[in-house]
Amino acid sequence: MSRILPTVVHLDADAFFVSVEQALDPTLRGKKVAVGGRERGIIASASYEARACGVYTPMPSKLALKVCPDLILVSHGHGQYGPYSRRMFDLCESLTPLVQRNSIDEGYLDLAPCGFKTLPEIETRVRALQQRIWDDLQITASFGVAANKLVSAIASKAHKPRGFTVVPPGAEAEFLATLKINVIPGVGKKSEIRLEAAGIRLVRDLFARTETELQDLFGSTWPEVLAMARGEDDRPVAVDEEDAKSYSTQETFSRDIADFTEIERIAKRMIDELMPKIREDGKRVKTMTVKVRYPGMEDSSTGRSLTEATDLEAPFYPLVKPLLQAAWTKRRPLRLVSVRFSSVETKGGQLEMFGQNEDKQRRLAAVLDKLNERGRKSVVQHGHQLGRQPE
Repeated sequence: MSRILPTVVHLDADAFFVSVEQALDPTLRGKKVAVGGRERGIIASASYEARACGVYTPMPSKLALKVCPDLILVSHGHGQYGPYSRRMFDLCESLTPLVQRNSIDEGYLDLAPCGFKTLPEIETRVRALQQRIWDDLQITASFGVAANKLVSAIASKAHKPRGFTVVPPGAEAEFLATLKINVIPGVGKKSEIRLEAAGIRLVRDLFARTETELQDLFGSTWPEVLAMARGEDDRPVAVDEEDAKSYSTQETFSRDIADFTEIERIAKRMIDELMPKIREDGKRVKTMTVKVRYPGMEDSSTGRSLTEATDLEAPFYPLVKPLLQAAWTKRRPLRLVSVRFSSVETKGGQLEMFGQNEDKQRRLAAVLDKLNERGRKSVVQHGHQLGRQPE
């Protein structure tokens, strides 16, 4: 019997934004709920009840309300997604020090340092973590346990919500064989349609093709595609050593987005999510970097720095559009967007260049942060507005 154990775990929170809203307001549980803006907005997250009615991300909110008239649309912006994400990953670090935070709602754990001897022991400890996330935060998450990152990530999505799937070492190809071809990274909707037209619907269909046929379908990347179909992946779980030197968040879309206005709105919302944490830590930041990812996993990023560090949202809003324009050069639909703040400084005295105006904004921001901590959804920072958002 092999002593190799599946020590790579992928955590994928279930409908994370909606789960946080339901944790803050339990009356929303079991209902058709989505997070998104009502006017010219998109759905950022939808409950599984809403998904059953045809609501998906990033569907325009107006269309979502048409396909699901009784949808409860909740406006984001109360600043709790970031704190919930950090608490979730803090719980993961209570199991293993090797935690890779990929985005606000998903990441990898490497259990190799934990010294587990058997598969049942691993299952027991990971299930206990899954339960603790629910007990402490009242949000659900799905887990995939495998020998590598690729297979664990696919496994975590196999039985959502509250999924728990273990793929023993050596069973990777068998596990993937009967899944749809779109589980292979880089196979988007257009590629899936093209491959199905060629008779490739499931992963196992790849193995019936010759090398020449595969090269015609995938070009020079066909060996990598075939390796992924077999469940091969040697990427390590990478712990970000710069966590303390930067603040970042990202969002992976369930469907690729091509609307510049919507991407810009999402990036500005990320500023709103990150800045309260920066203030809470007593820091200021000077540099903002925007990264985009295309369906083929190709990344592009660009950044810009202010002349002075700040802990306010307003100075960074005007940078979003030009940074997106600089990073998103190919104008193809995007799979992911992220915002990262760096050049972190500890708060000192009052900044000269902003003077009393920034001081007033900072006092207002502090009030908003306190209100947001109580789950108040009636306060919006993005767009410099106060007052109740449309329900």
